[in-house]
Amino acid sequence: MHPRIHAGTNPDRPAIIDTQSGAVMSFGELERAANRGAHALRALGVGPRGVVALACENRFAFMVAYWAAQRAGIILVTVSTRLTAAEMSYILADSGTELLLISTTLPAAQSGLADLRAGLPRLSVVSIGPAAGVRDWETLLADQPDTPIADESAGCRMVYSSGTTGRPKGLLKGAVGGPVVRATGPAAMLRDNYGITPDDYYLSSAPLYHTAPLTWGVAAQEIGATLVMMPRFDPLEFLSAVKRWRVTAAQLVPTMFIRLLRLPPETRAKADLSSLRRVVHAAAPCPVPVKHAMIEWLGPILTEYYAGSEGNGSTLIHSDEWLRKPGSVGRSIMGVLHICDDAGHALPANEIGTIYFEGGGQFAYHNDDDKTRKSRNPLHPEWSTMGDLGYVDDDGFLFLSDRKDFMIISGGVNIYPQEIENVLLAHPAVADAAVFGVPNAEFGEEVKAVVQPVRWEDAGKELATRLTSWCREQLADFKCPRSIDFEPALPRAETGKLYKKALKAQYWPSETVDGQSPRGGGA
Repeated sequence: MHPRIHAGTNPDRPAIIDTQSGAVMSFGELERAANRGAHALRALGVGPRGVVALACENRFAFMVAYWAAQRAGIILVTVSTRLTAAEMSYILADSGTELLLISTTLPAAQSGLADLRAGLPRLSVVSIGPAAGVRDWETLLADQPDTPIADESAGCRMVYSSGTTGRPKGLLKGAVGGPVVRATGPAAMLRDNYGITPDDYYLSSAPLYHTAPLTWGVAAQEIGATLVMMPRFDPLEFLSAVKRWRVTAAQLVPTMFIRLLRLPPETRAKADLSSLRRVVHAAAPCPVPVKHAMIEWLGPILTEYYAGSEGNGSTLIHSDEWLRKPGSVGRSIMGVLHICDDAGHALPANEIGTIYFEGGGQFAYHNDDDKTRKSRNPLHPEWSTMGDLGYVDDDGFLFLSDRKDFMIISGGVNIYPQEIENVLLAHPAVADAAVFGVPNAEFGEEVKAVVQPVRWEDAGKELATRLTSWCREQLADFKCPRSIDFEPALPRAETGKLYKKALKAQYWPSETVDGQSPRGGGA
């Protein structure tokens, strides 16, 4: 499974479609461009096991650079397009990047490429798009042959965490070396567990620099499916892309569901989504009412999974199962699930603890042995966790509670913010919500909610009172927010992950950094 195979058997089939421009790149064109890219990387002095960083928005150049690195035995670091020059420089230094491919439209490039090279004297920079004083990637490609390089070998990726609880950490995905054309786990999983075939048109509406969008986009192309690529998510543009390109499969996140459901009923009623046969979602917990509404609209075509960049395990649940187990993220399809207490002991069914996977895949955080050690079970070092809390019911279905870092301990009682956020998100006046603990002199912490209202003009005391009453109707008193603040927008990644660290920092003393608070254990 590899685009090269499809370039040989079906060269004219669309490999990538850019929904913004309507441009189409065939598998044959992708193969030739990727070969030219591999030659260009060698001409730039990057050999096997070299490290190349890619900072580029969703466009053909991104996928060409990916497949060029994949066949040149290179470690490719995909970098967020939203980072400042200083934030990007940290990742470049930490990963040992020797060549940066960067789009000239990005803020980090526009603020001055010289800033990126400050302190990184051995870093080479090549621009995607013309820029003064640096070489242009497209021009370099034009001068290269479109046949394979002589020393082909498989490359791999290094992905960086979103930094929701501290500075981002690198994770090496796979290993360098071996044949370029080979079966991969993600492609087999898409085929066997999600039913993706070469006939599919798979729509990706999130930035490809994130782990899941790129993993799925690459796997779809390995299978032979067409990657339909949106520059960014917009609910109306999503509906338009599905109709125009007869999209059959898509991956979304719960915040995208909410934005789609907020469209006027008449707009949704007129949307032609008849081609869709599979909608996959993950990245963030989905409130039960939101998922019910999506299934009612689209039919039972939603599939949810729980996994992470660490690649240590995964769960899966289809709509029919979810309707029997609302709120669950399914049963394990990779690795054995264990729910454990802080000492590492396994807990019985229906008790909340840290989620560990056994046998699903090992990982290590780049340049951070301490974080790697803390991700292992104290009693079973072969079990690993991504830091999430949850429980497994009597039938083996996993239910998420929250990240361990964001659990609130008030008066010795554990409170899980996700449950409260789900209640708030079900209110028609709420567009987004974040819940976390803030200092309380008597109880240590108390529950704080920060809400993004649907209409900013509604923000204020009256709405806060209504939301507090709404929570008290559905939650125990100790779980209800003691105060509610409002923000025009909450800091979320395009994948739906909520950056609570920035919000918490406004309420905790300066010595509490990286989303951590100086607190003791809870019950």
